[in-house]
Amino acid sequence: MRPLRHSINVTLDGCCDHRAGIPDEALHRHAAENLARADALLFGRVTYEMMESAWREPARTGVRPEWMDTWMLPFARTIDAAKKYVVSNTLKRVDWNAELLRGDLSSAVQQLKEQPGEGLFVCGSKLAQALTELGLIDEYEVIVHPRIAGHGPTLFAGLSKHVELKLVSRQELGAGKVALRYEPKR
Repeated sequence: MRPLRHSINVTLDGCCDHRAGIPDEALHRHAAENLARADALLFGRVTYEMMESAWREPARTGVRPEWMDTWMLPFARTIDAAKKYVVSNTLKRVDWNAELLRGDLSSAVQQLKEQPGEGLFVCGSKLAQALTELGLIDEYEVIVHPRIAGHGPTLFAGLSKHVELKLVSRQELGAGKVALRYEPKR
């Protein structure tokens, strides 16, 4: 069975708004490595639309928006090439190497996990919370940024039950960022 992994950037106060982090080359390299070790990515609608609008065109055309530094292009190419599944009841269709997942979330994700391969990677916070509620995530990575946001959504706010975790690795990414990997205690 292939594992389902989740990685998210948070500030010291737990804010998981993508605009609150501190992007740099080491962080993008780490994210590209994470995505490359997955057979497919799982997105909710909001994350899918946000990622597609930011990363699709630069990878295909090589023309990047003003905000994108050249060191971000390897990440853009990696995420562009990845197989994607989008959990949405509102989207009628998707492209960008993606297909819609409909119906019972638990069954659909369990079927994906049972296929052979290296693993799956869930992106975003709301879908990750739903998958945590279902007990389907096998590894959590929290990348803590040296910043206090003081606002914004927090990770797993409203989770219905505690999830006991054990620390399996820690990696300093430079500039004060630390990637902490956990597995659920089962």
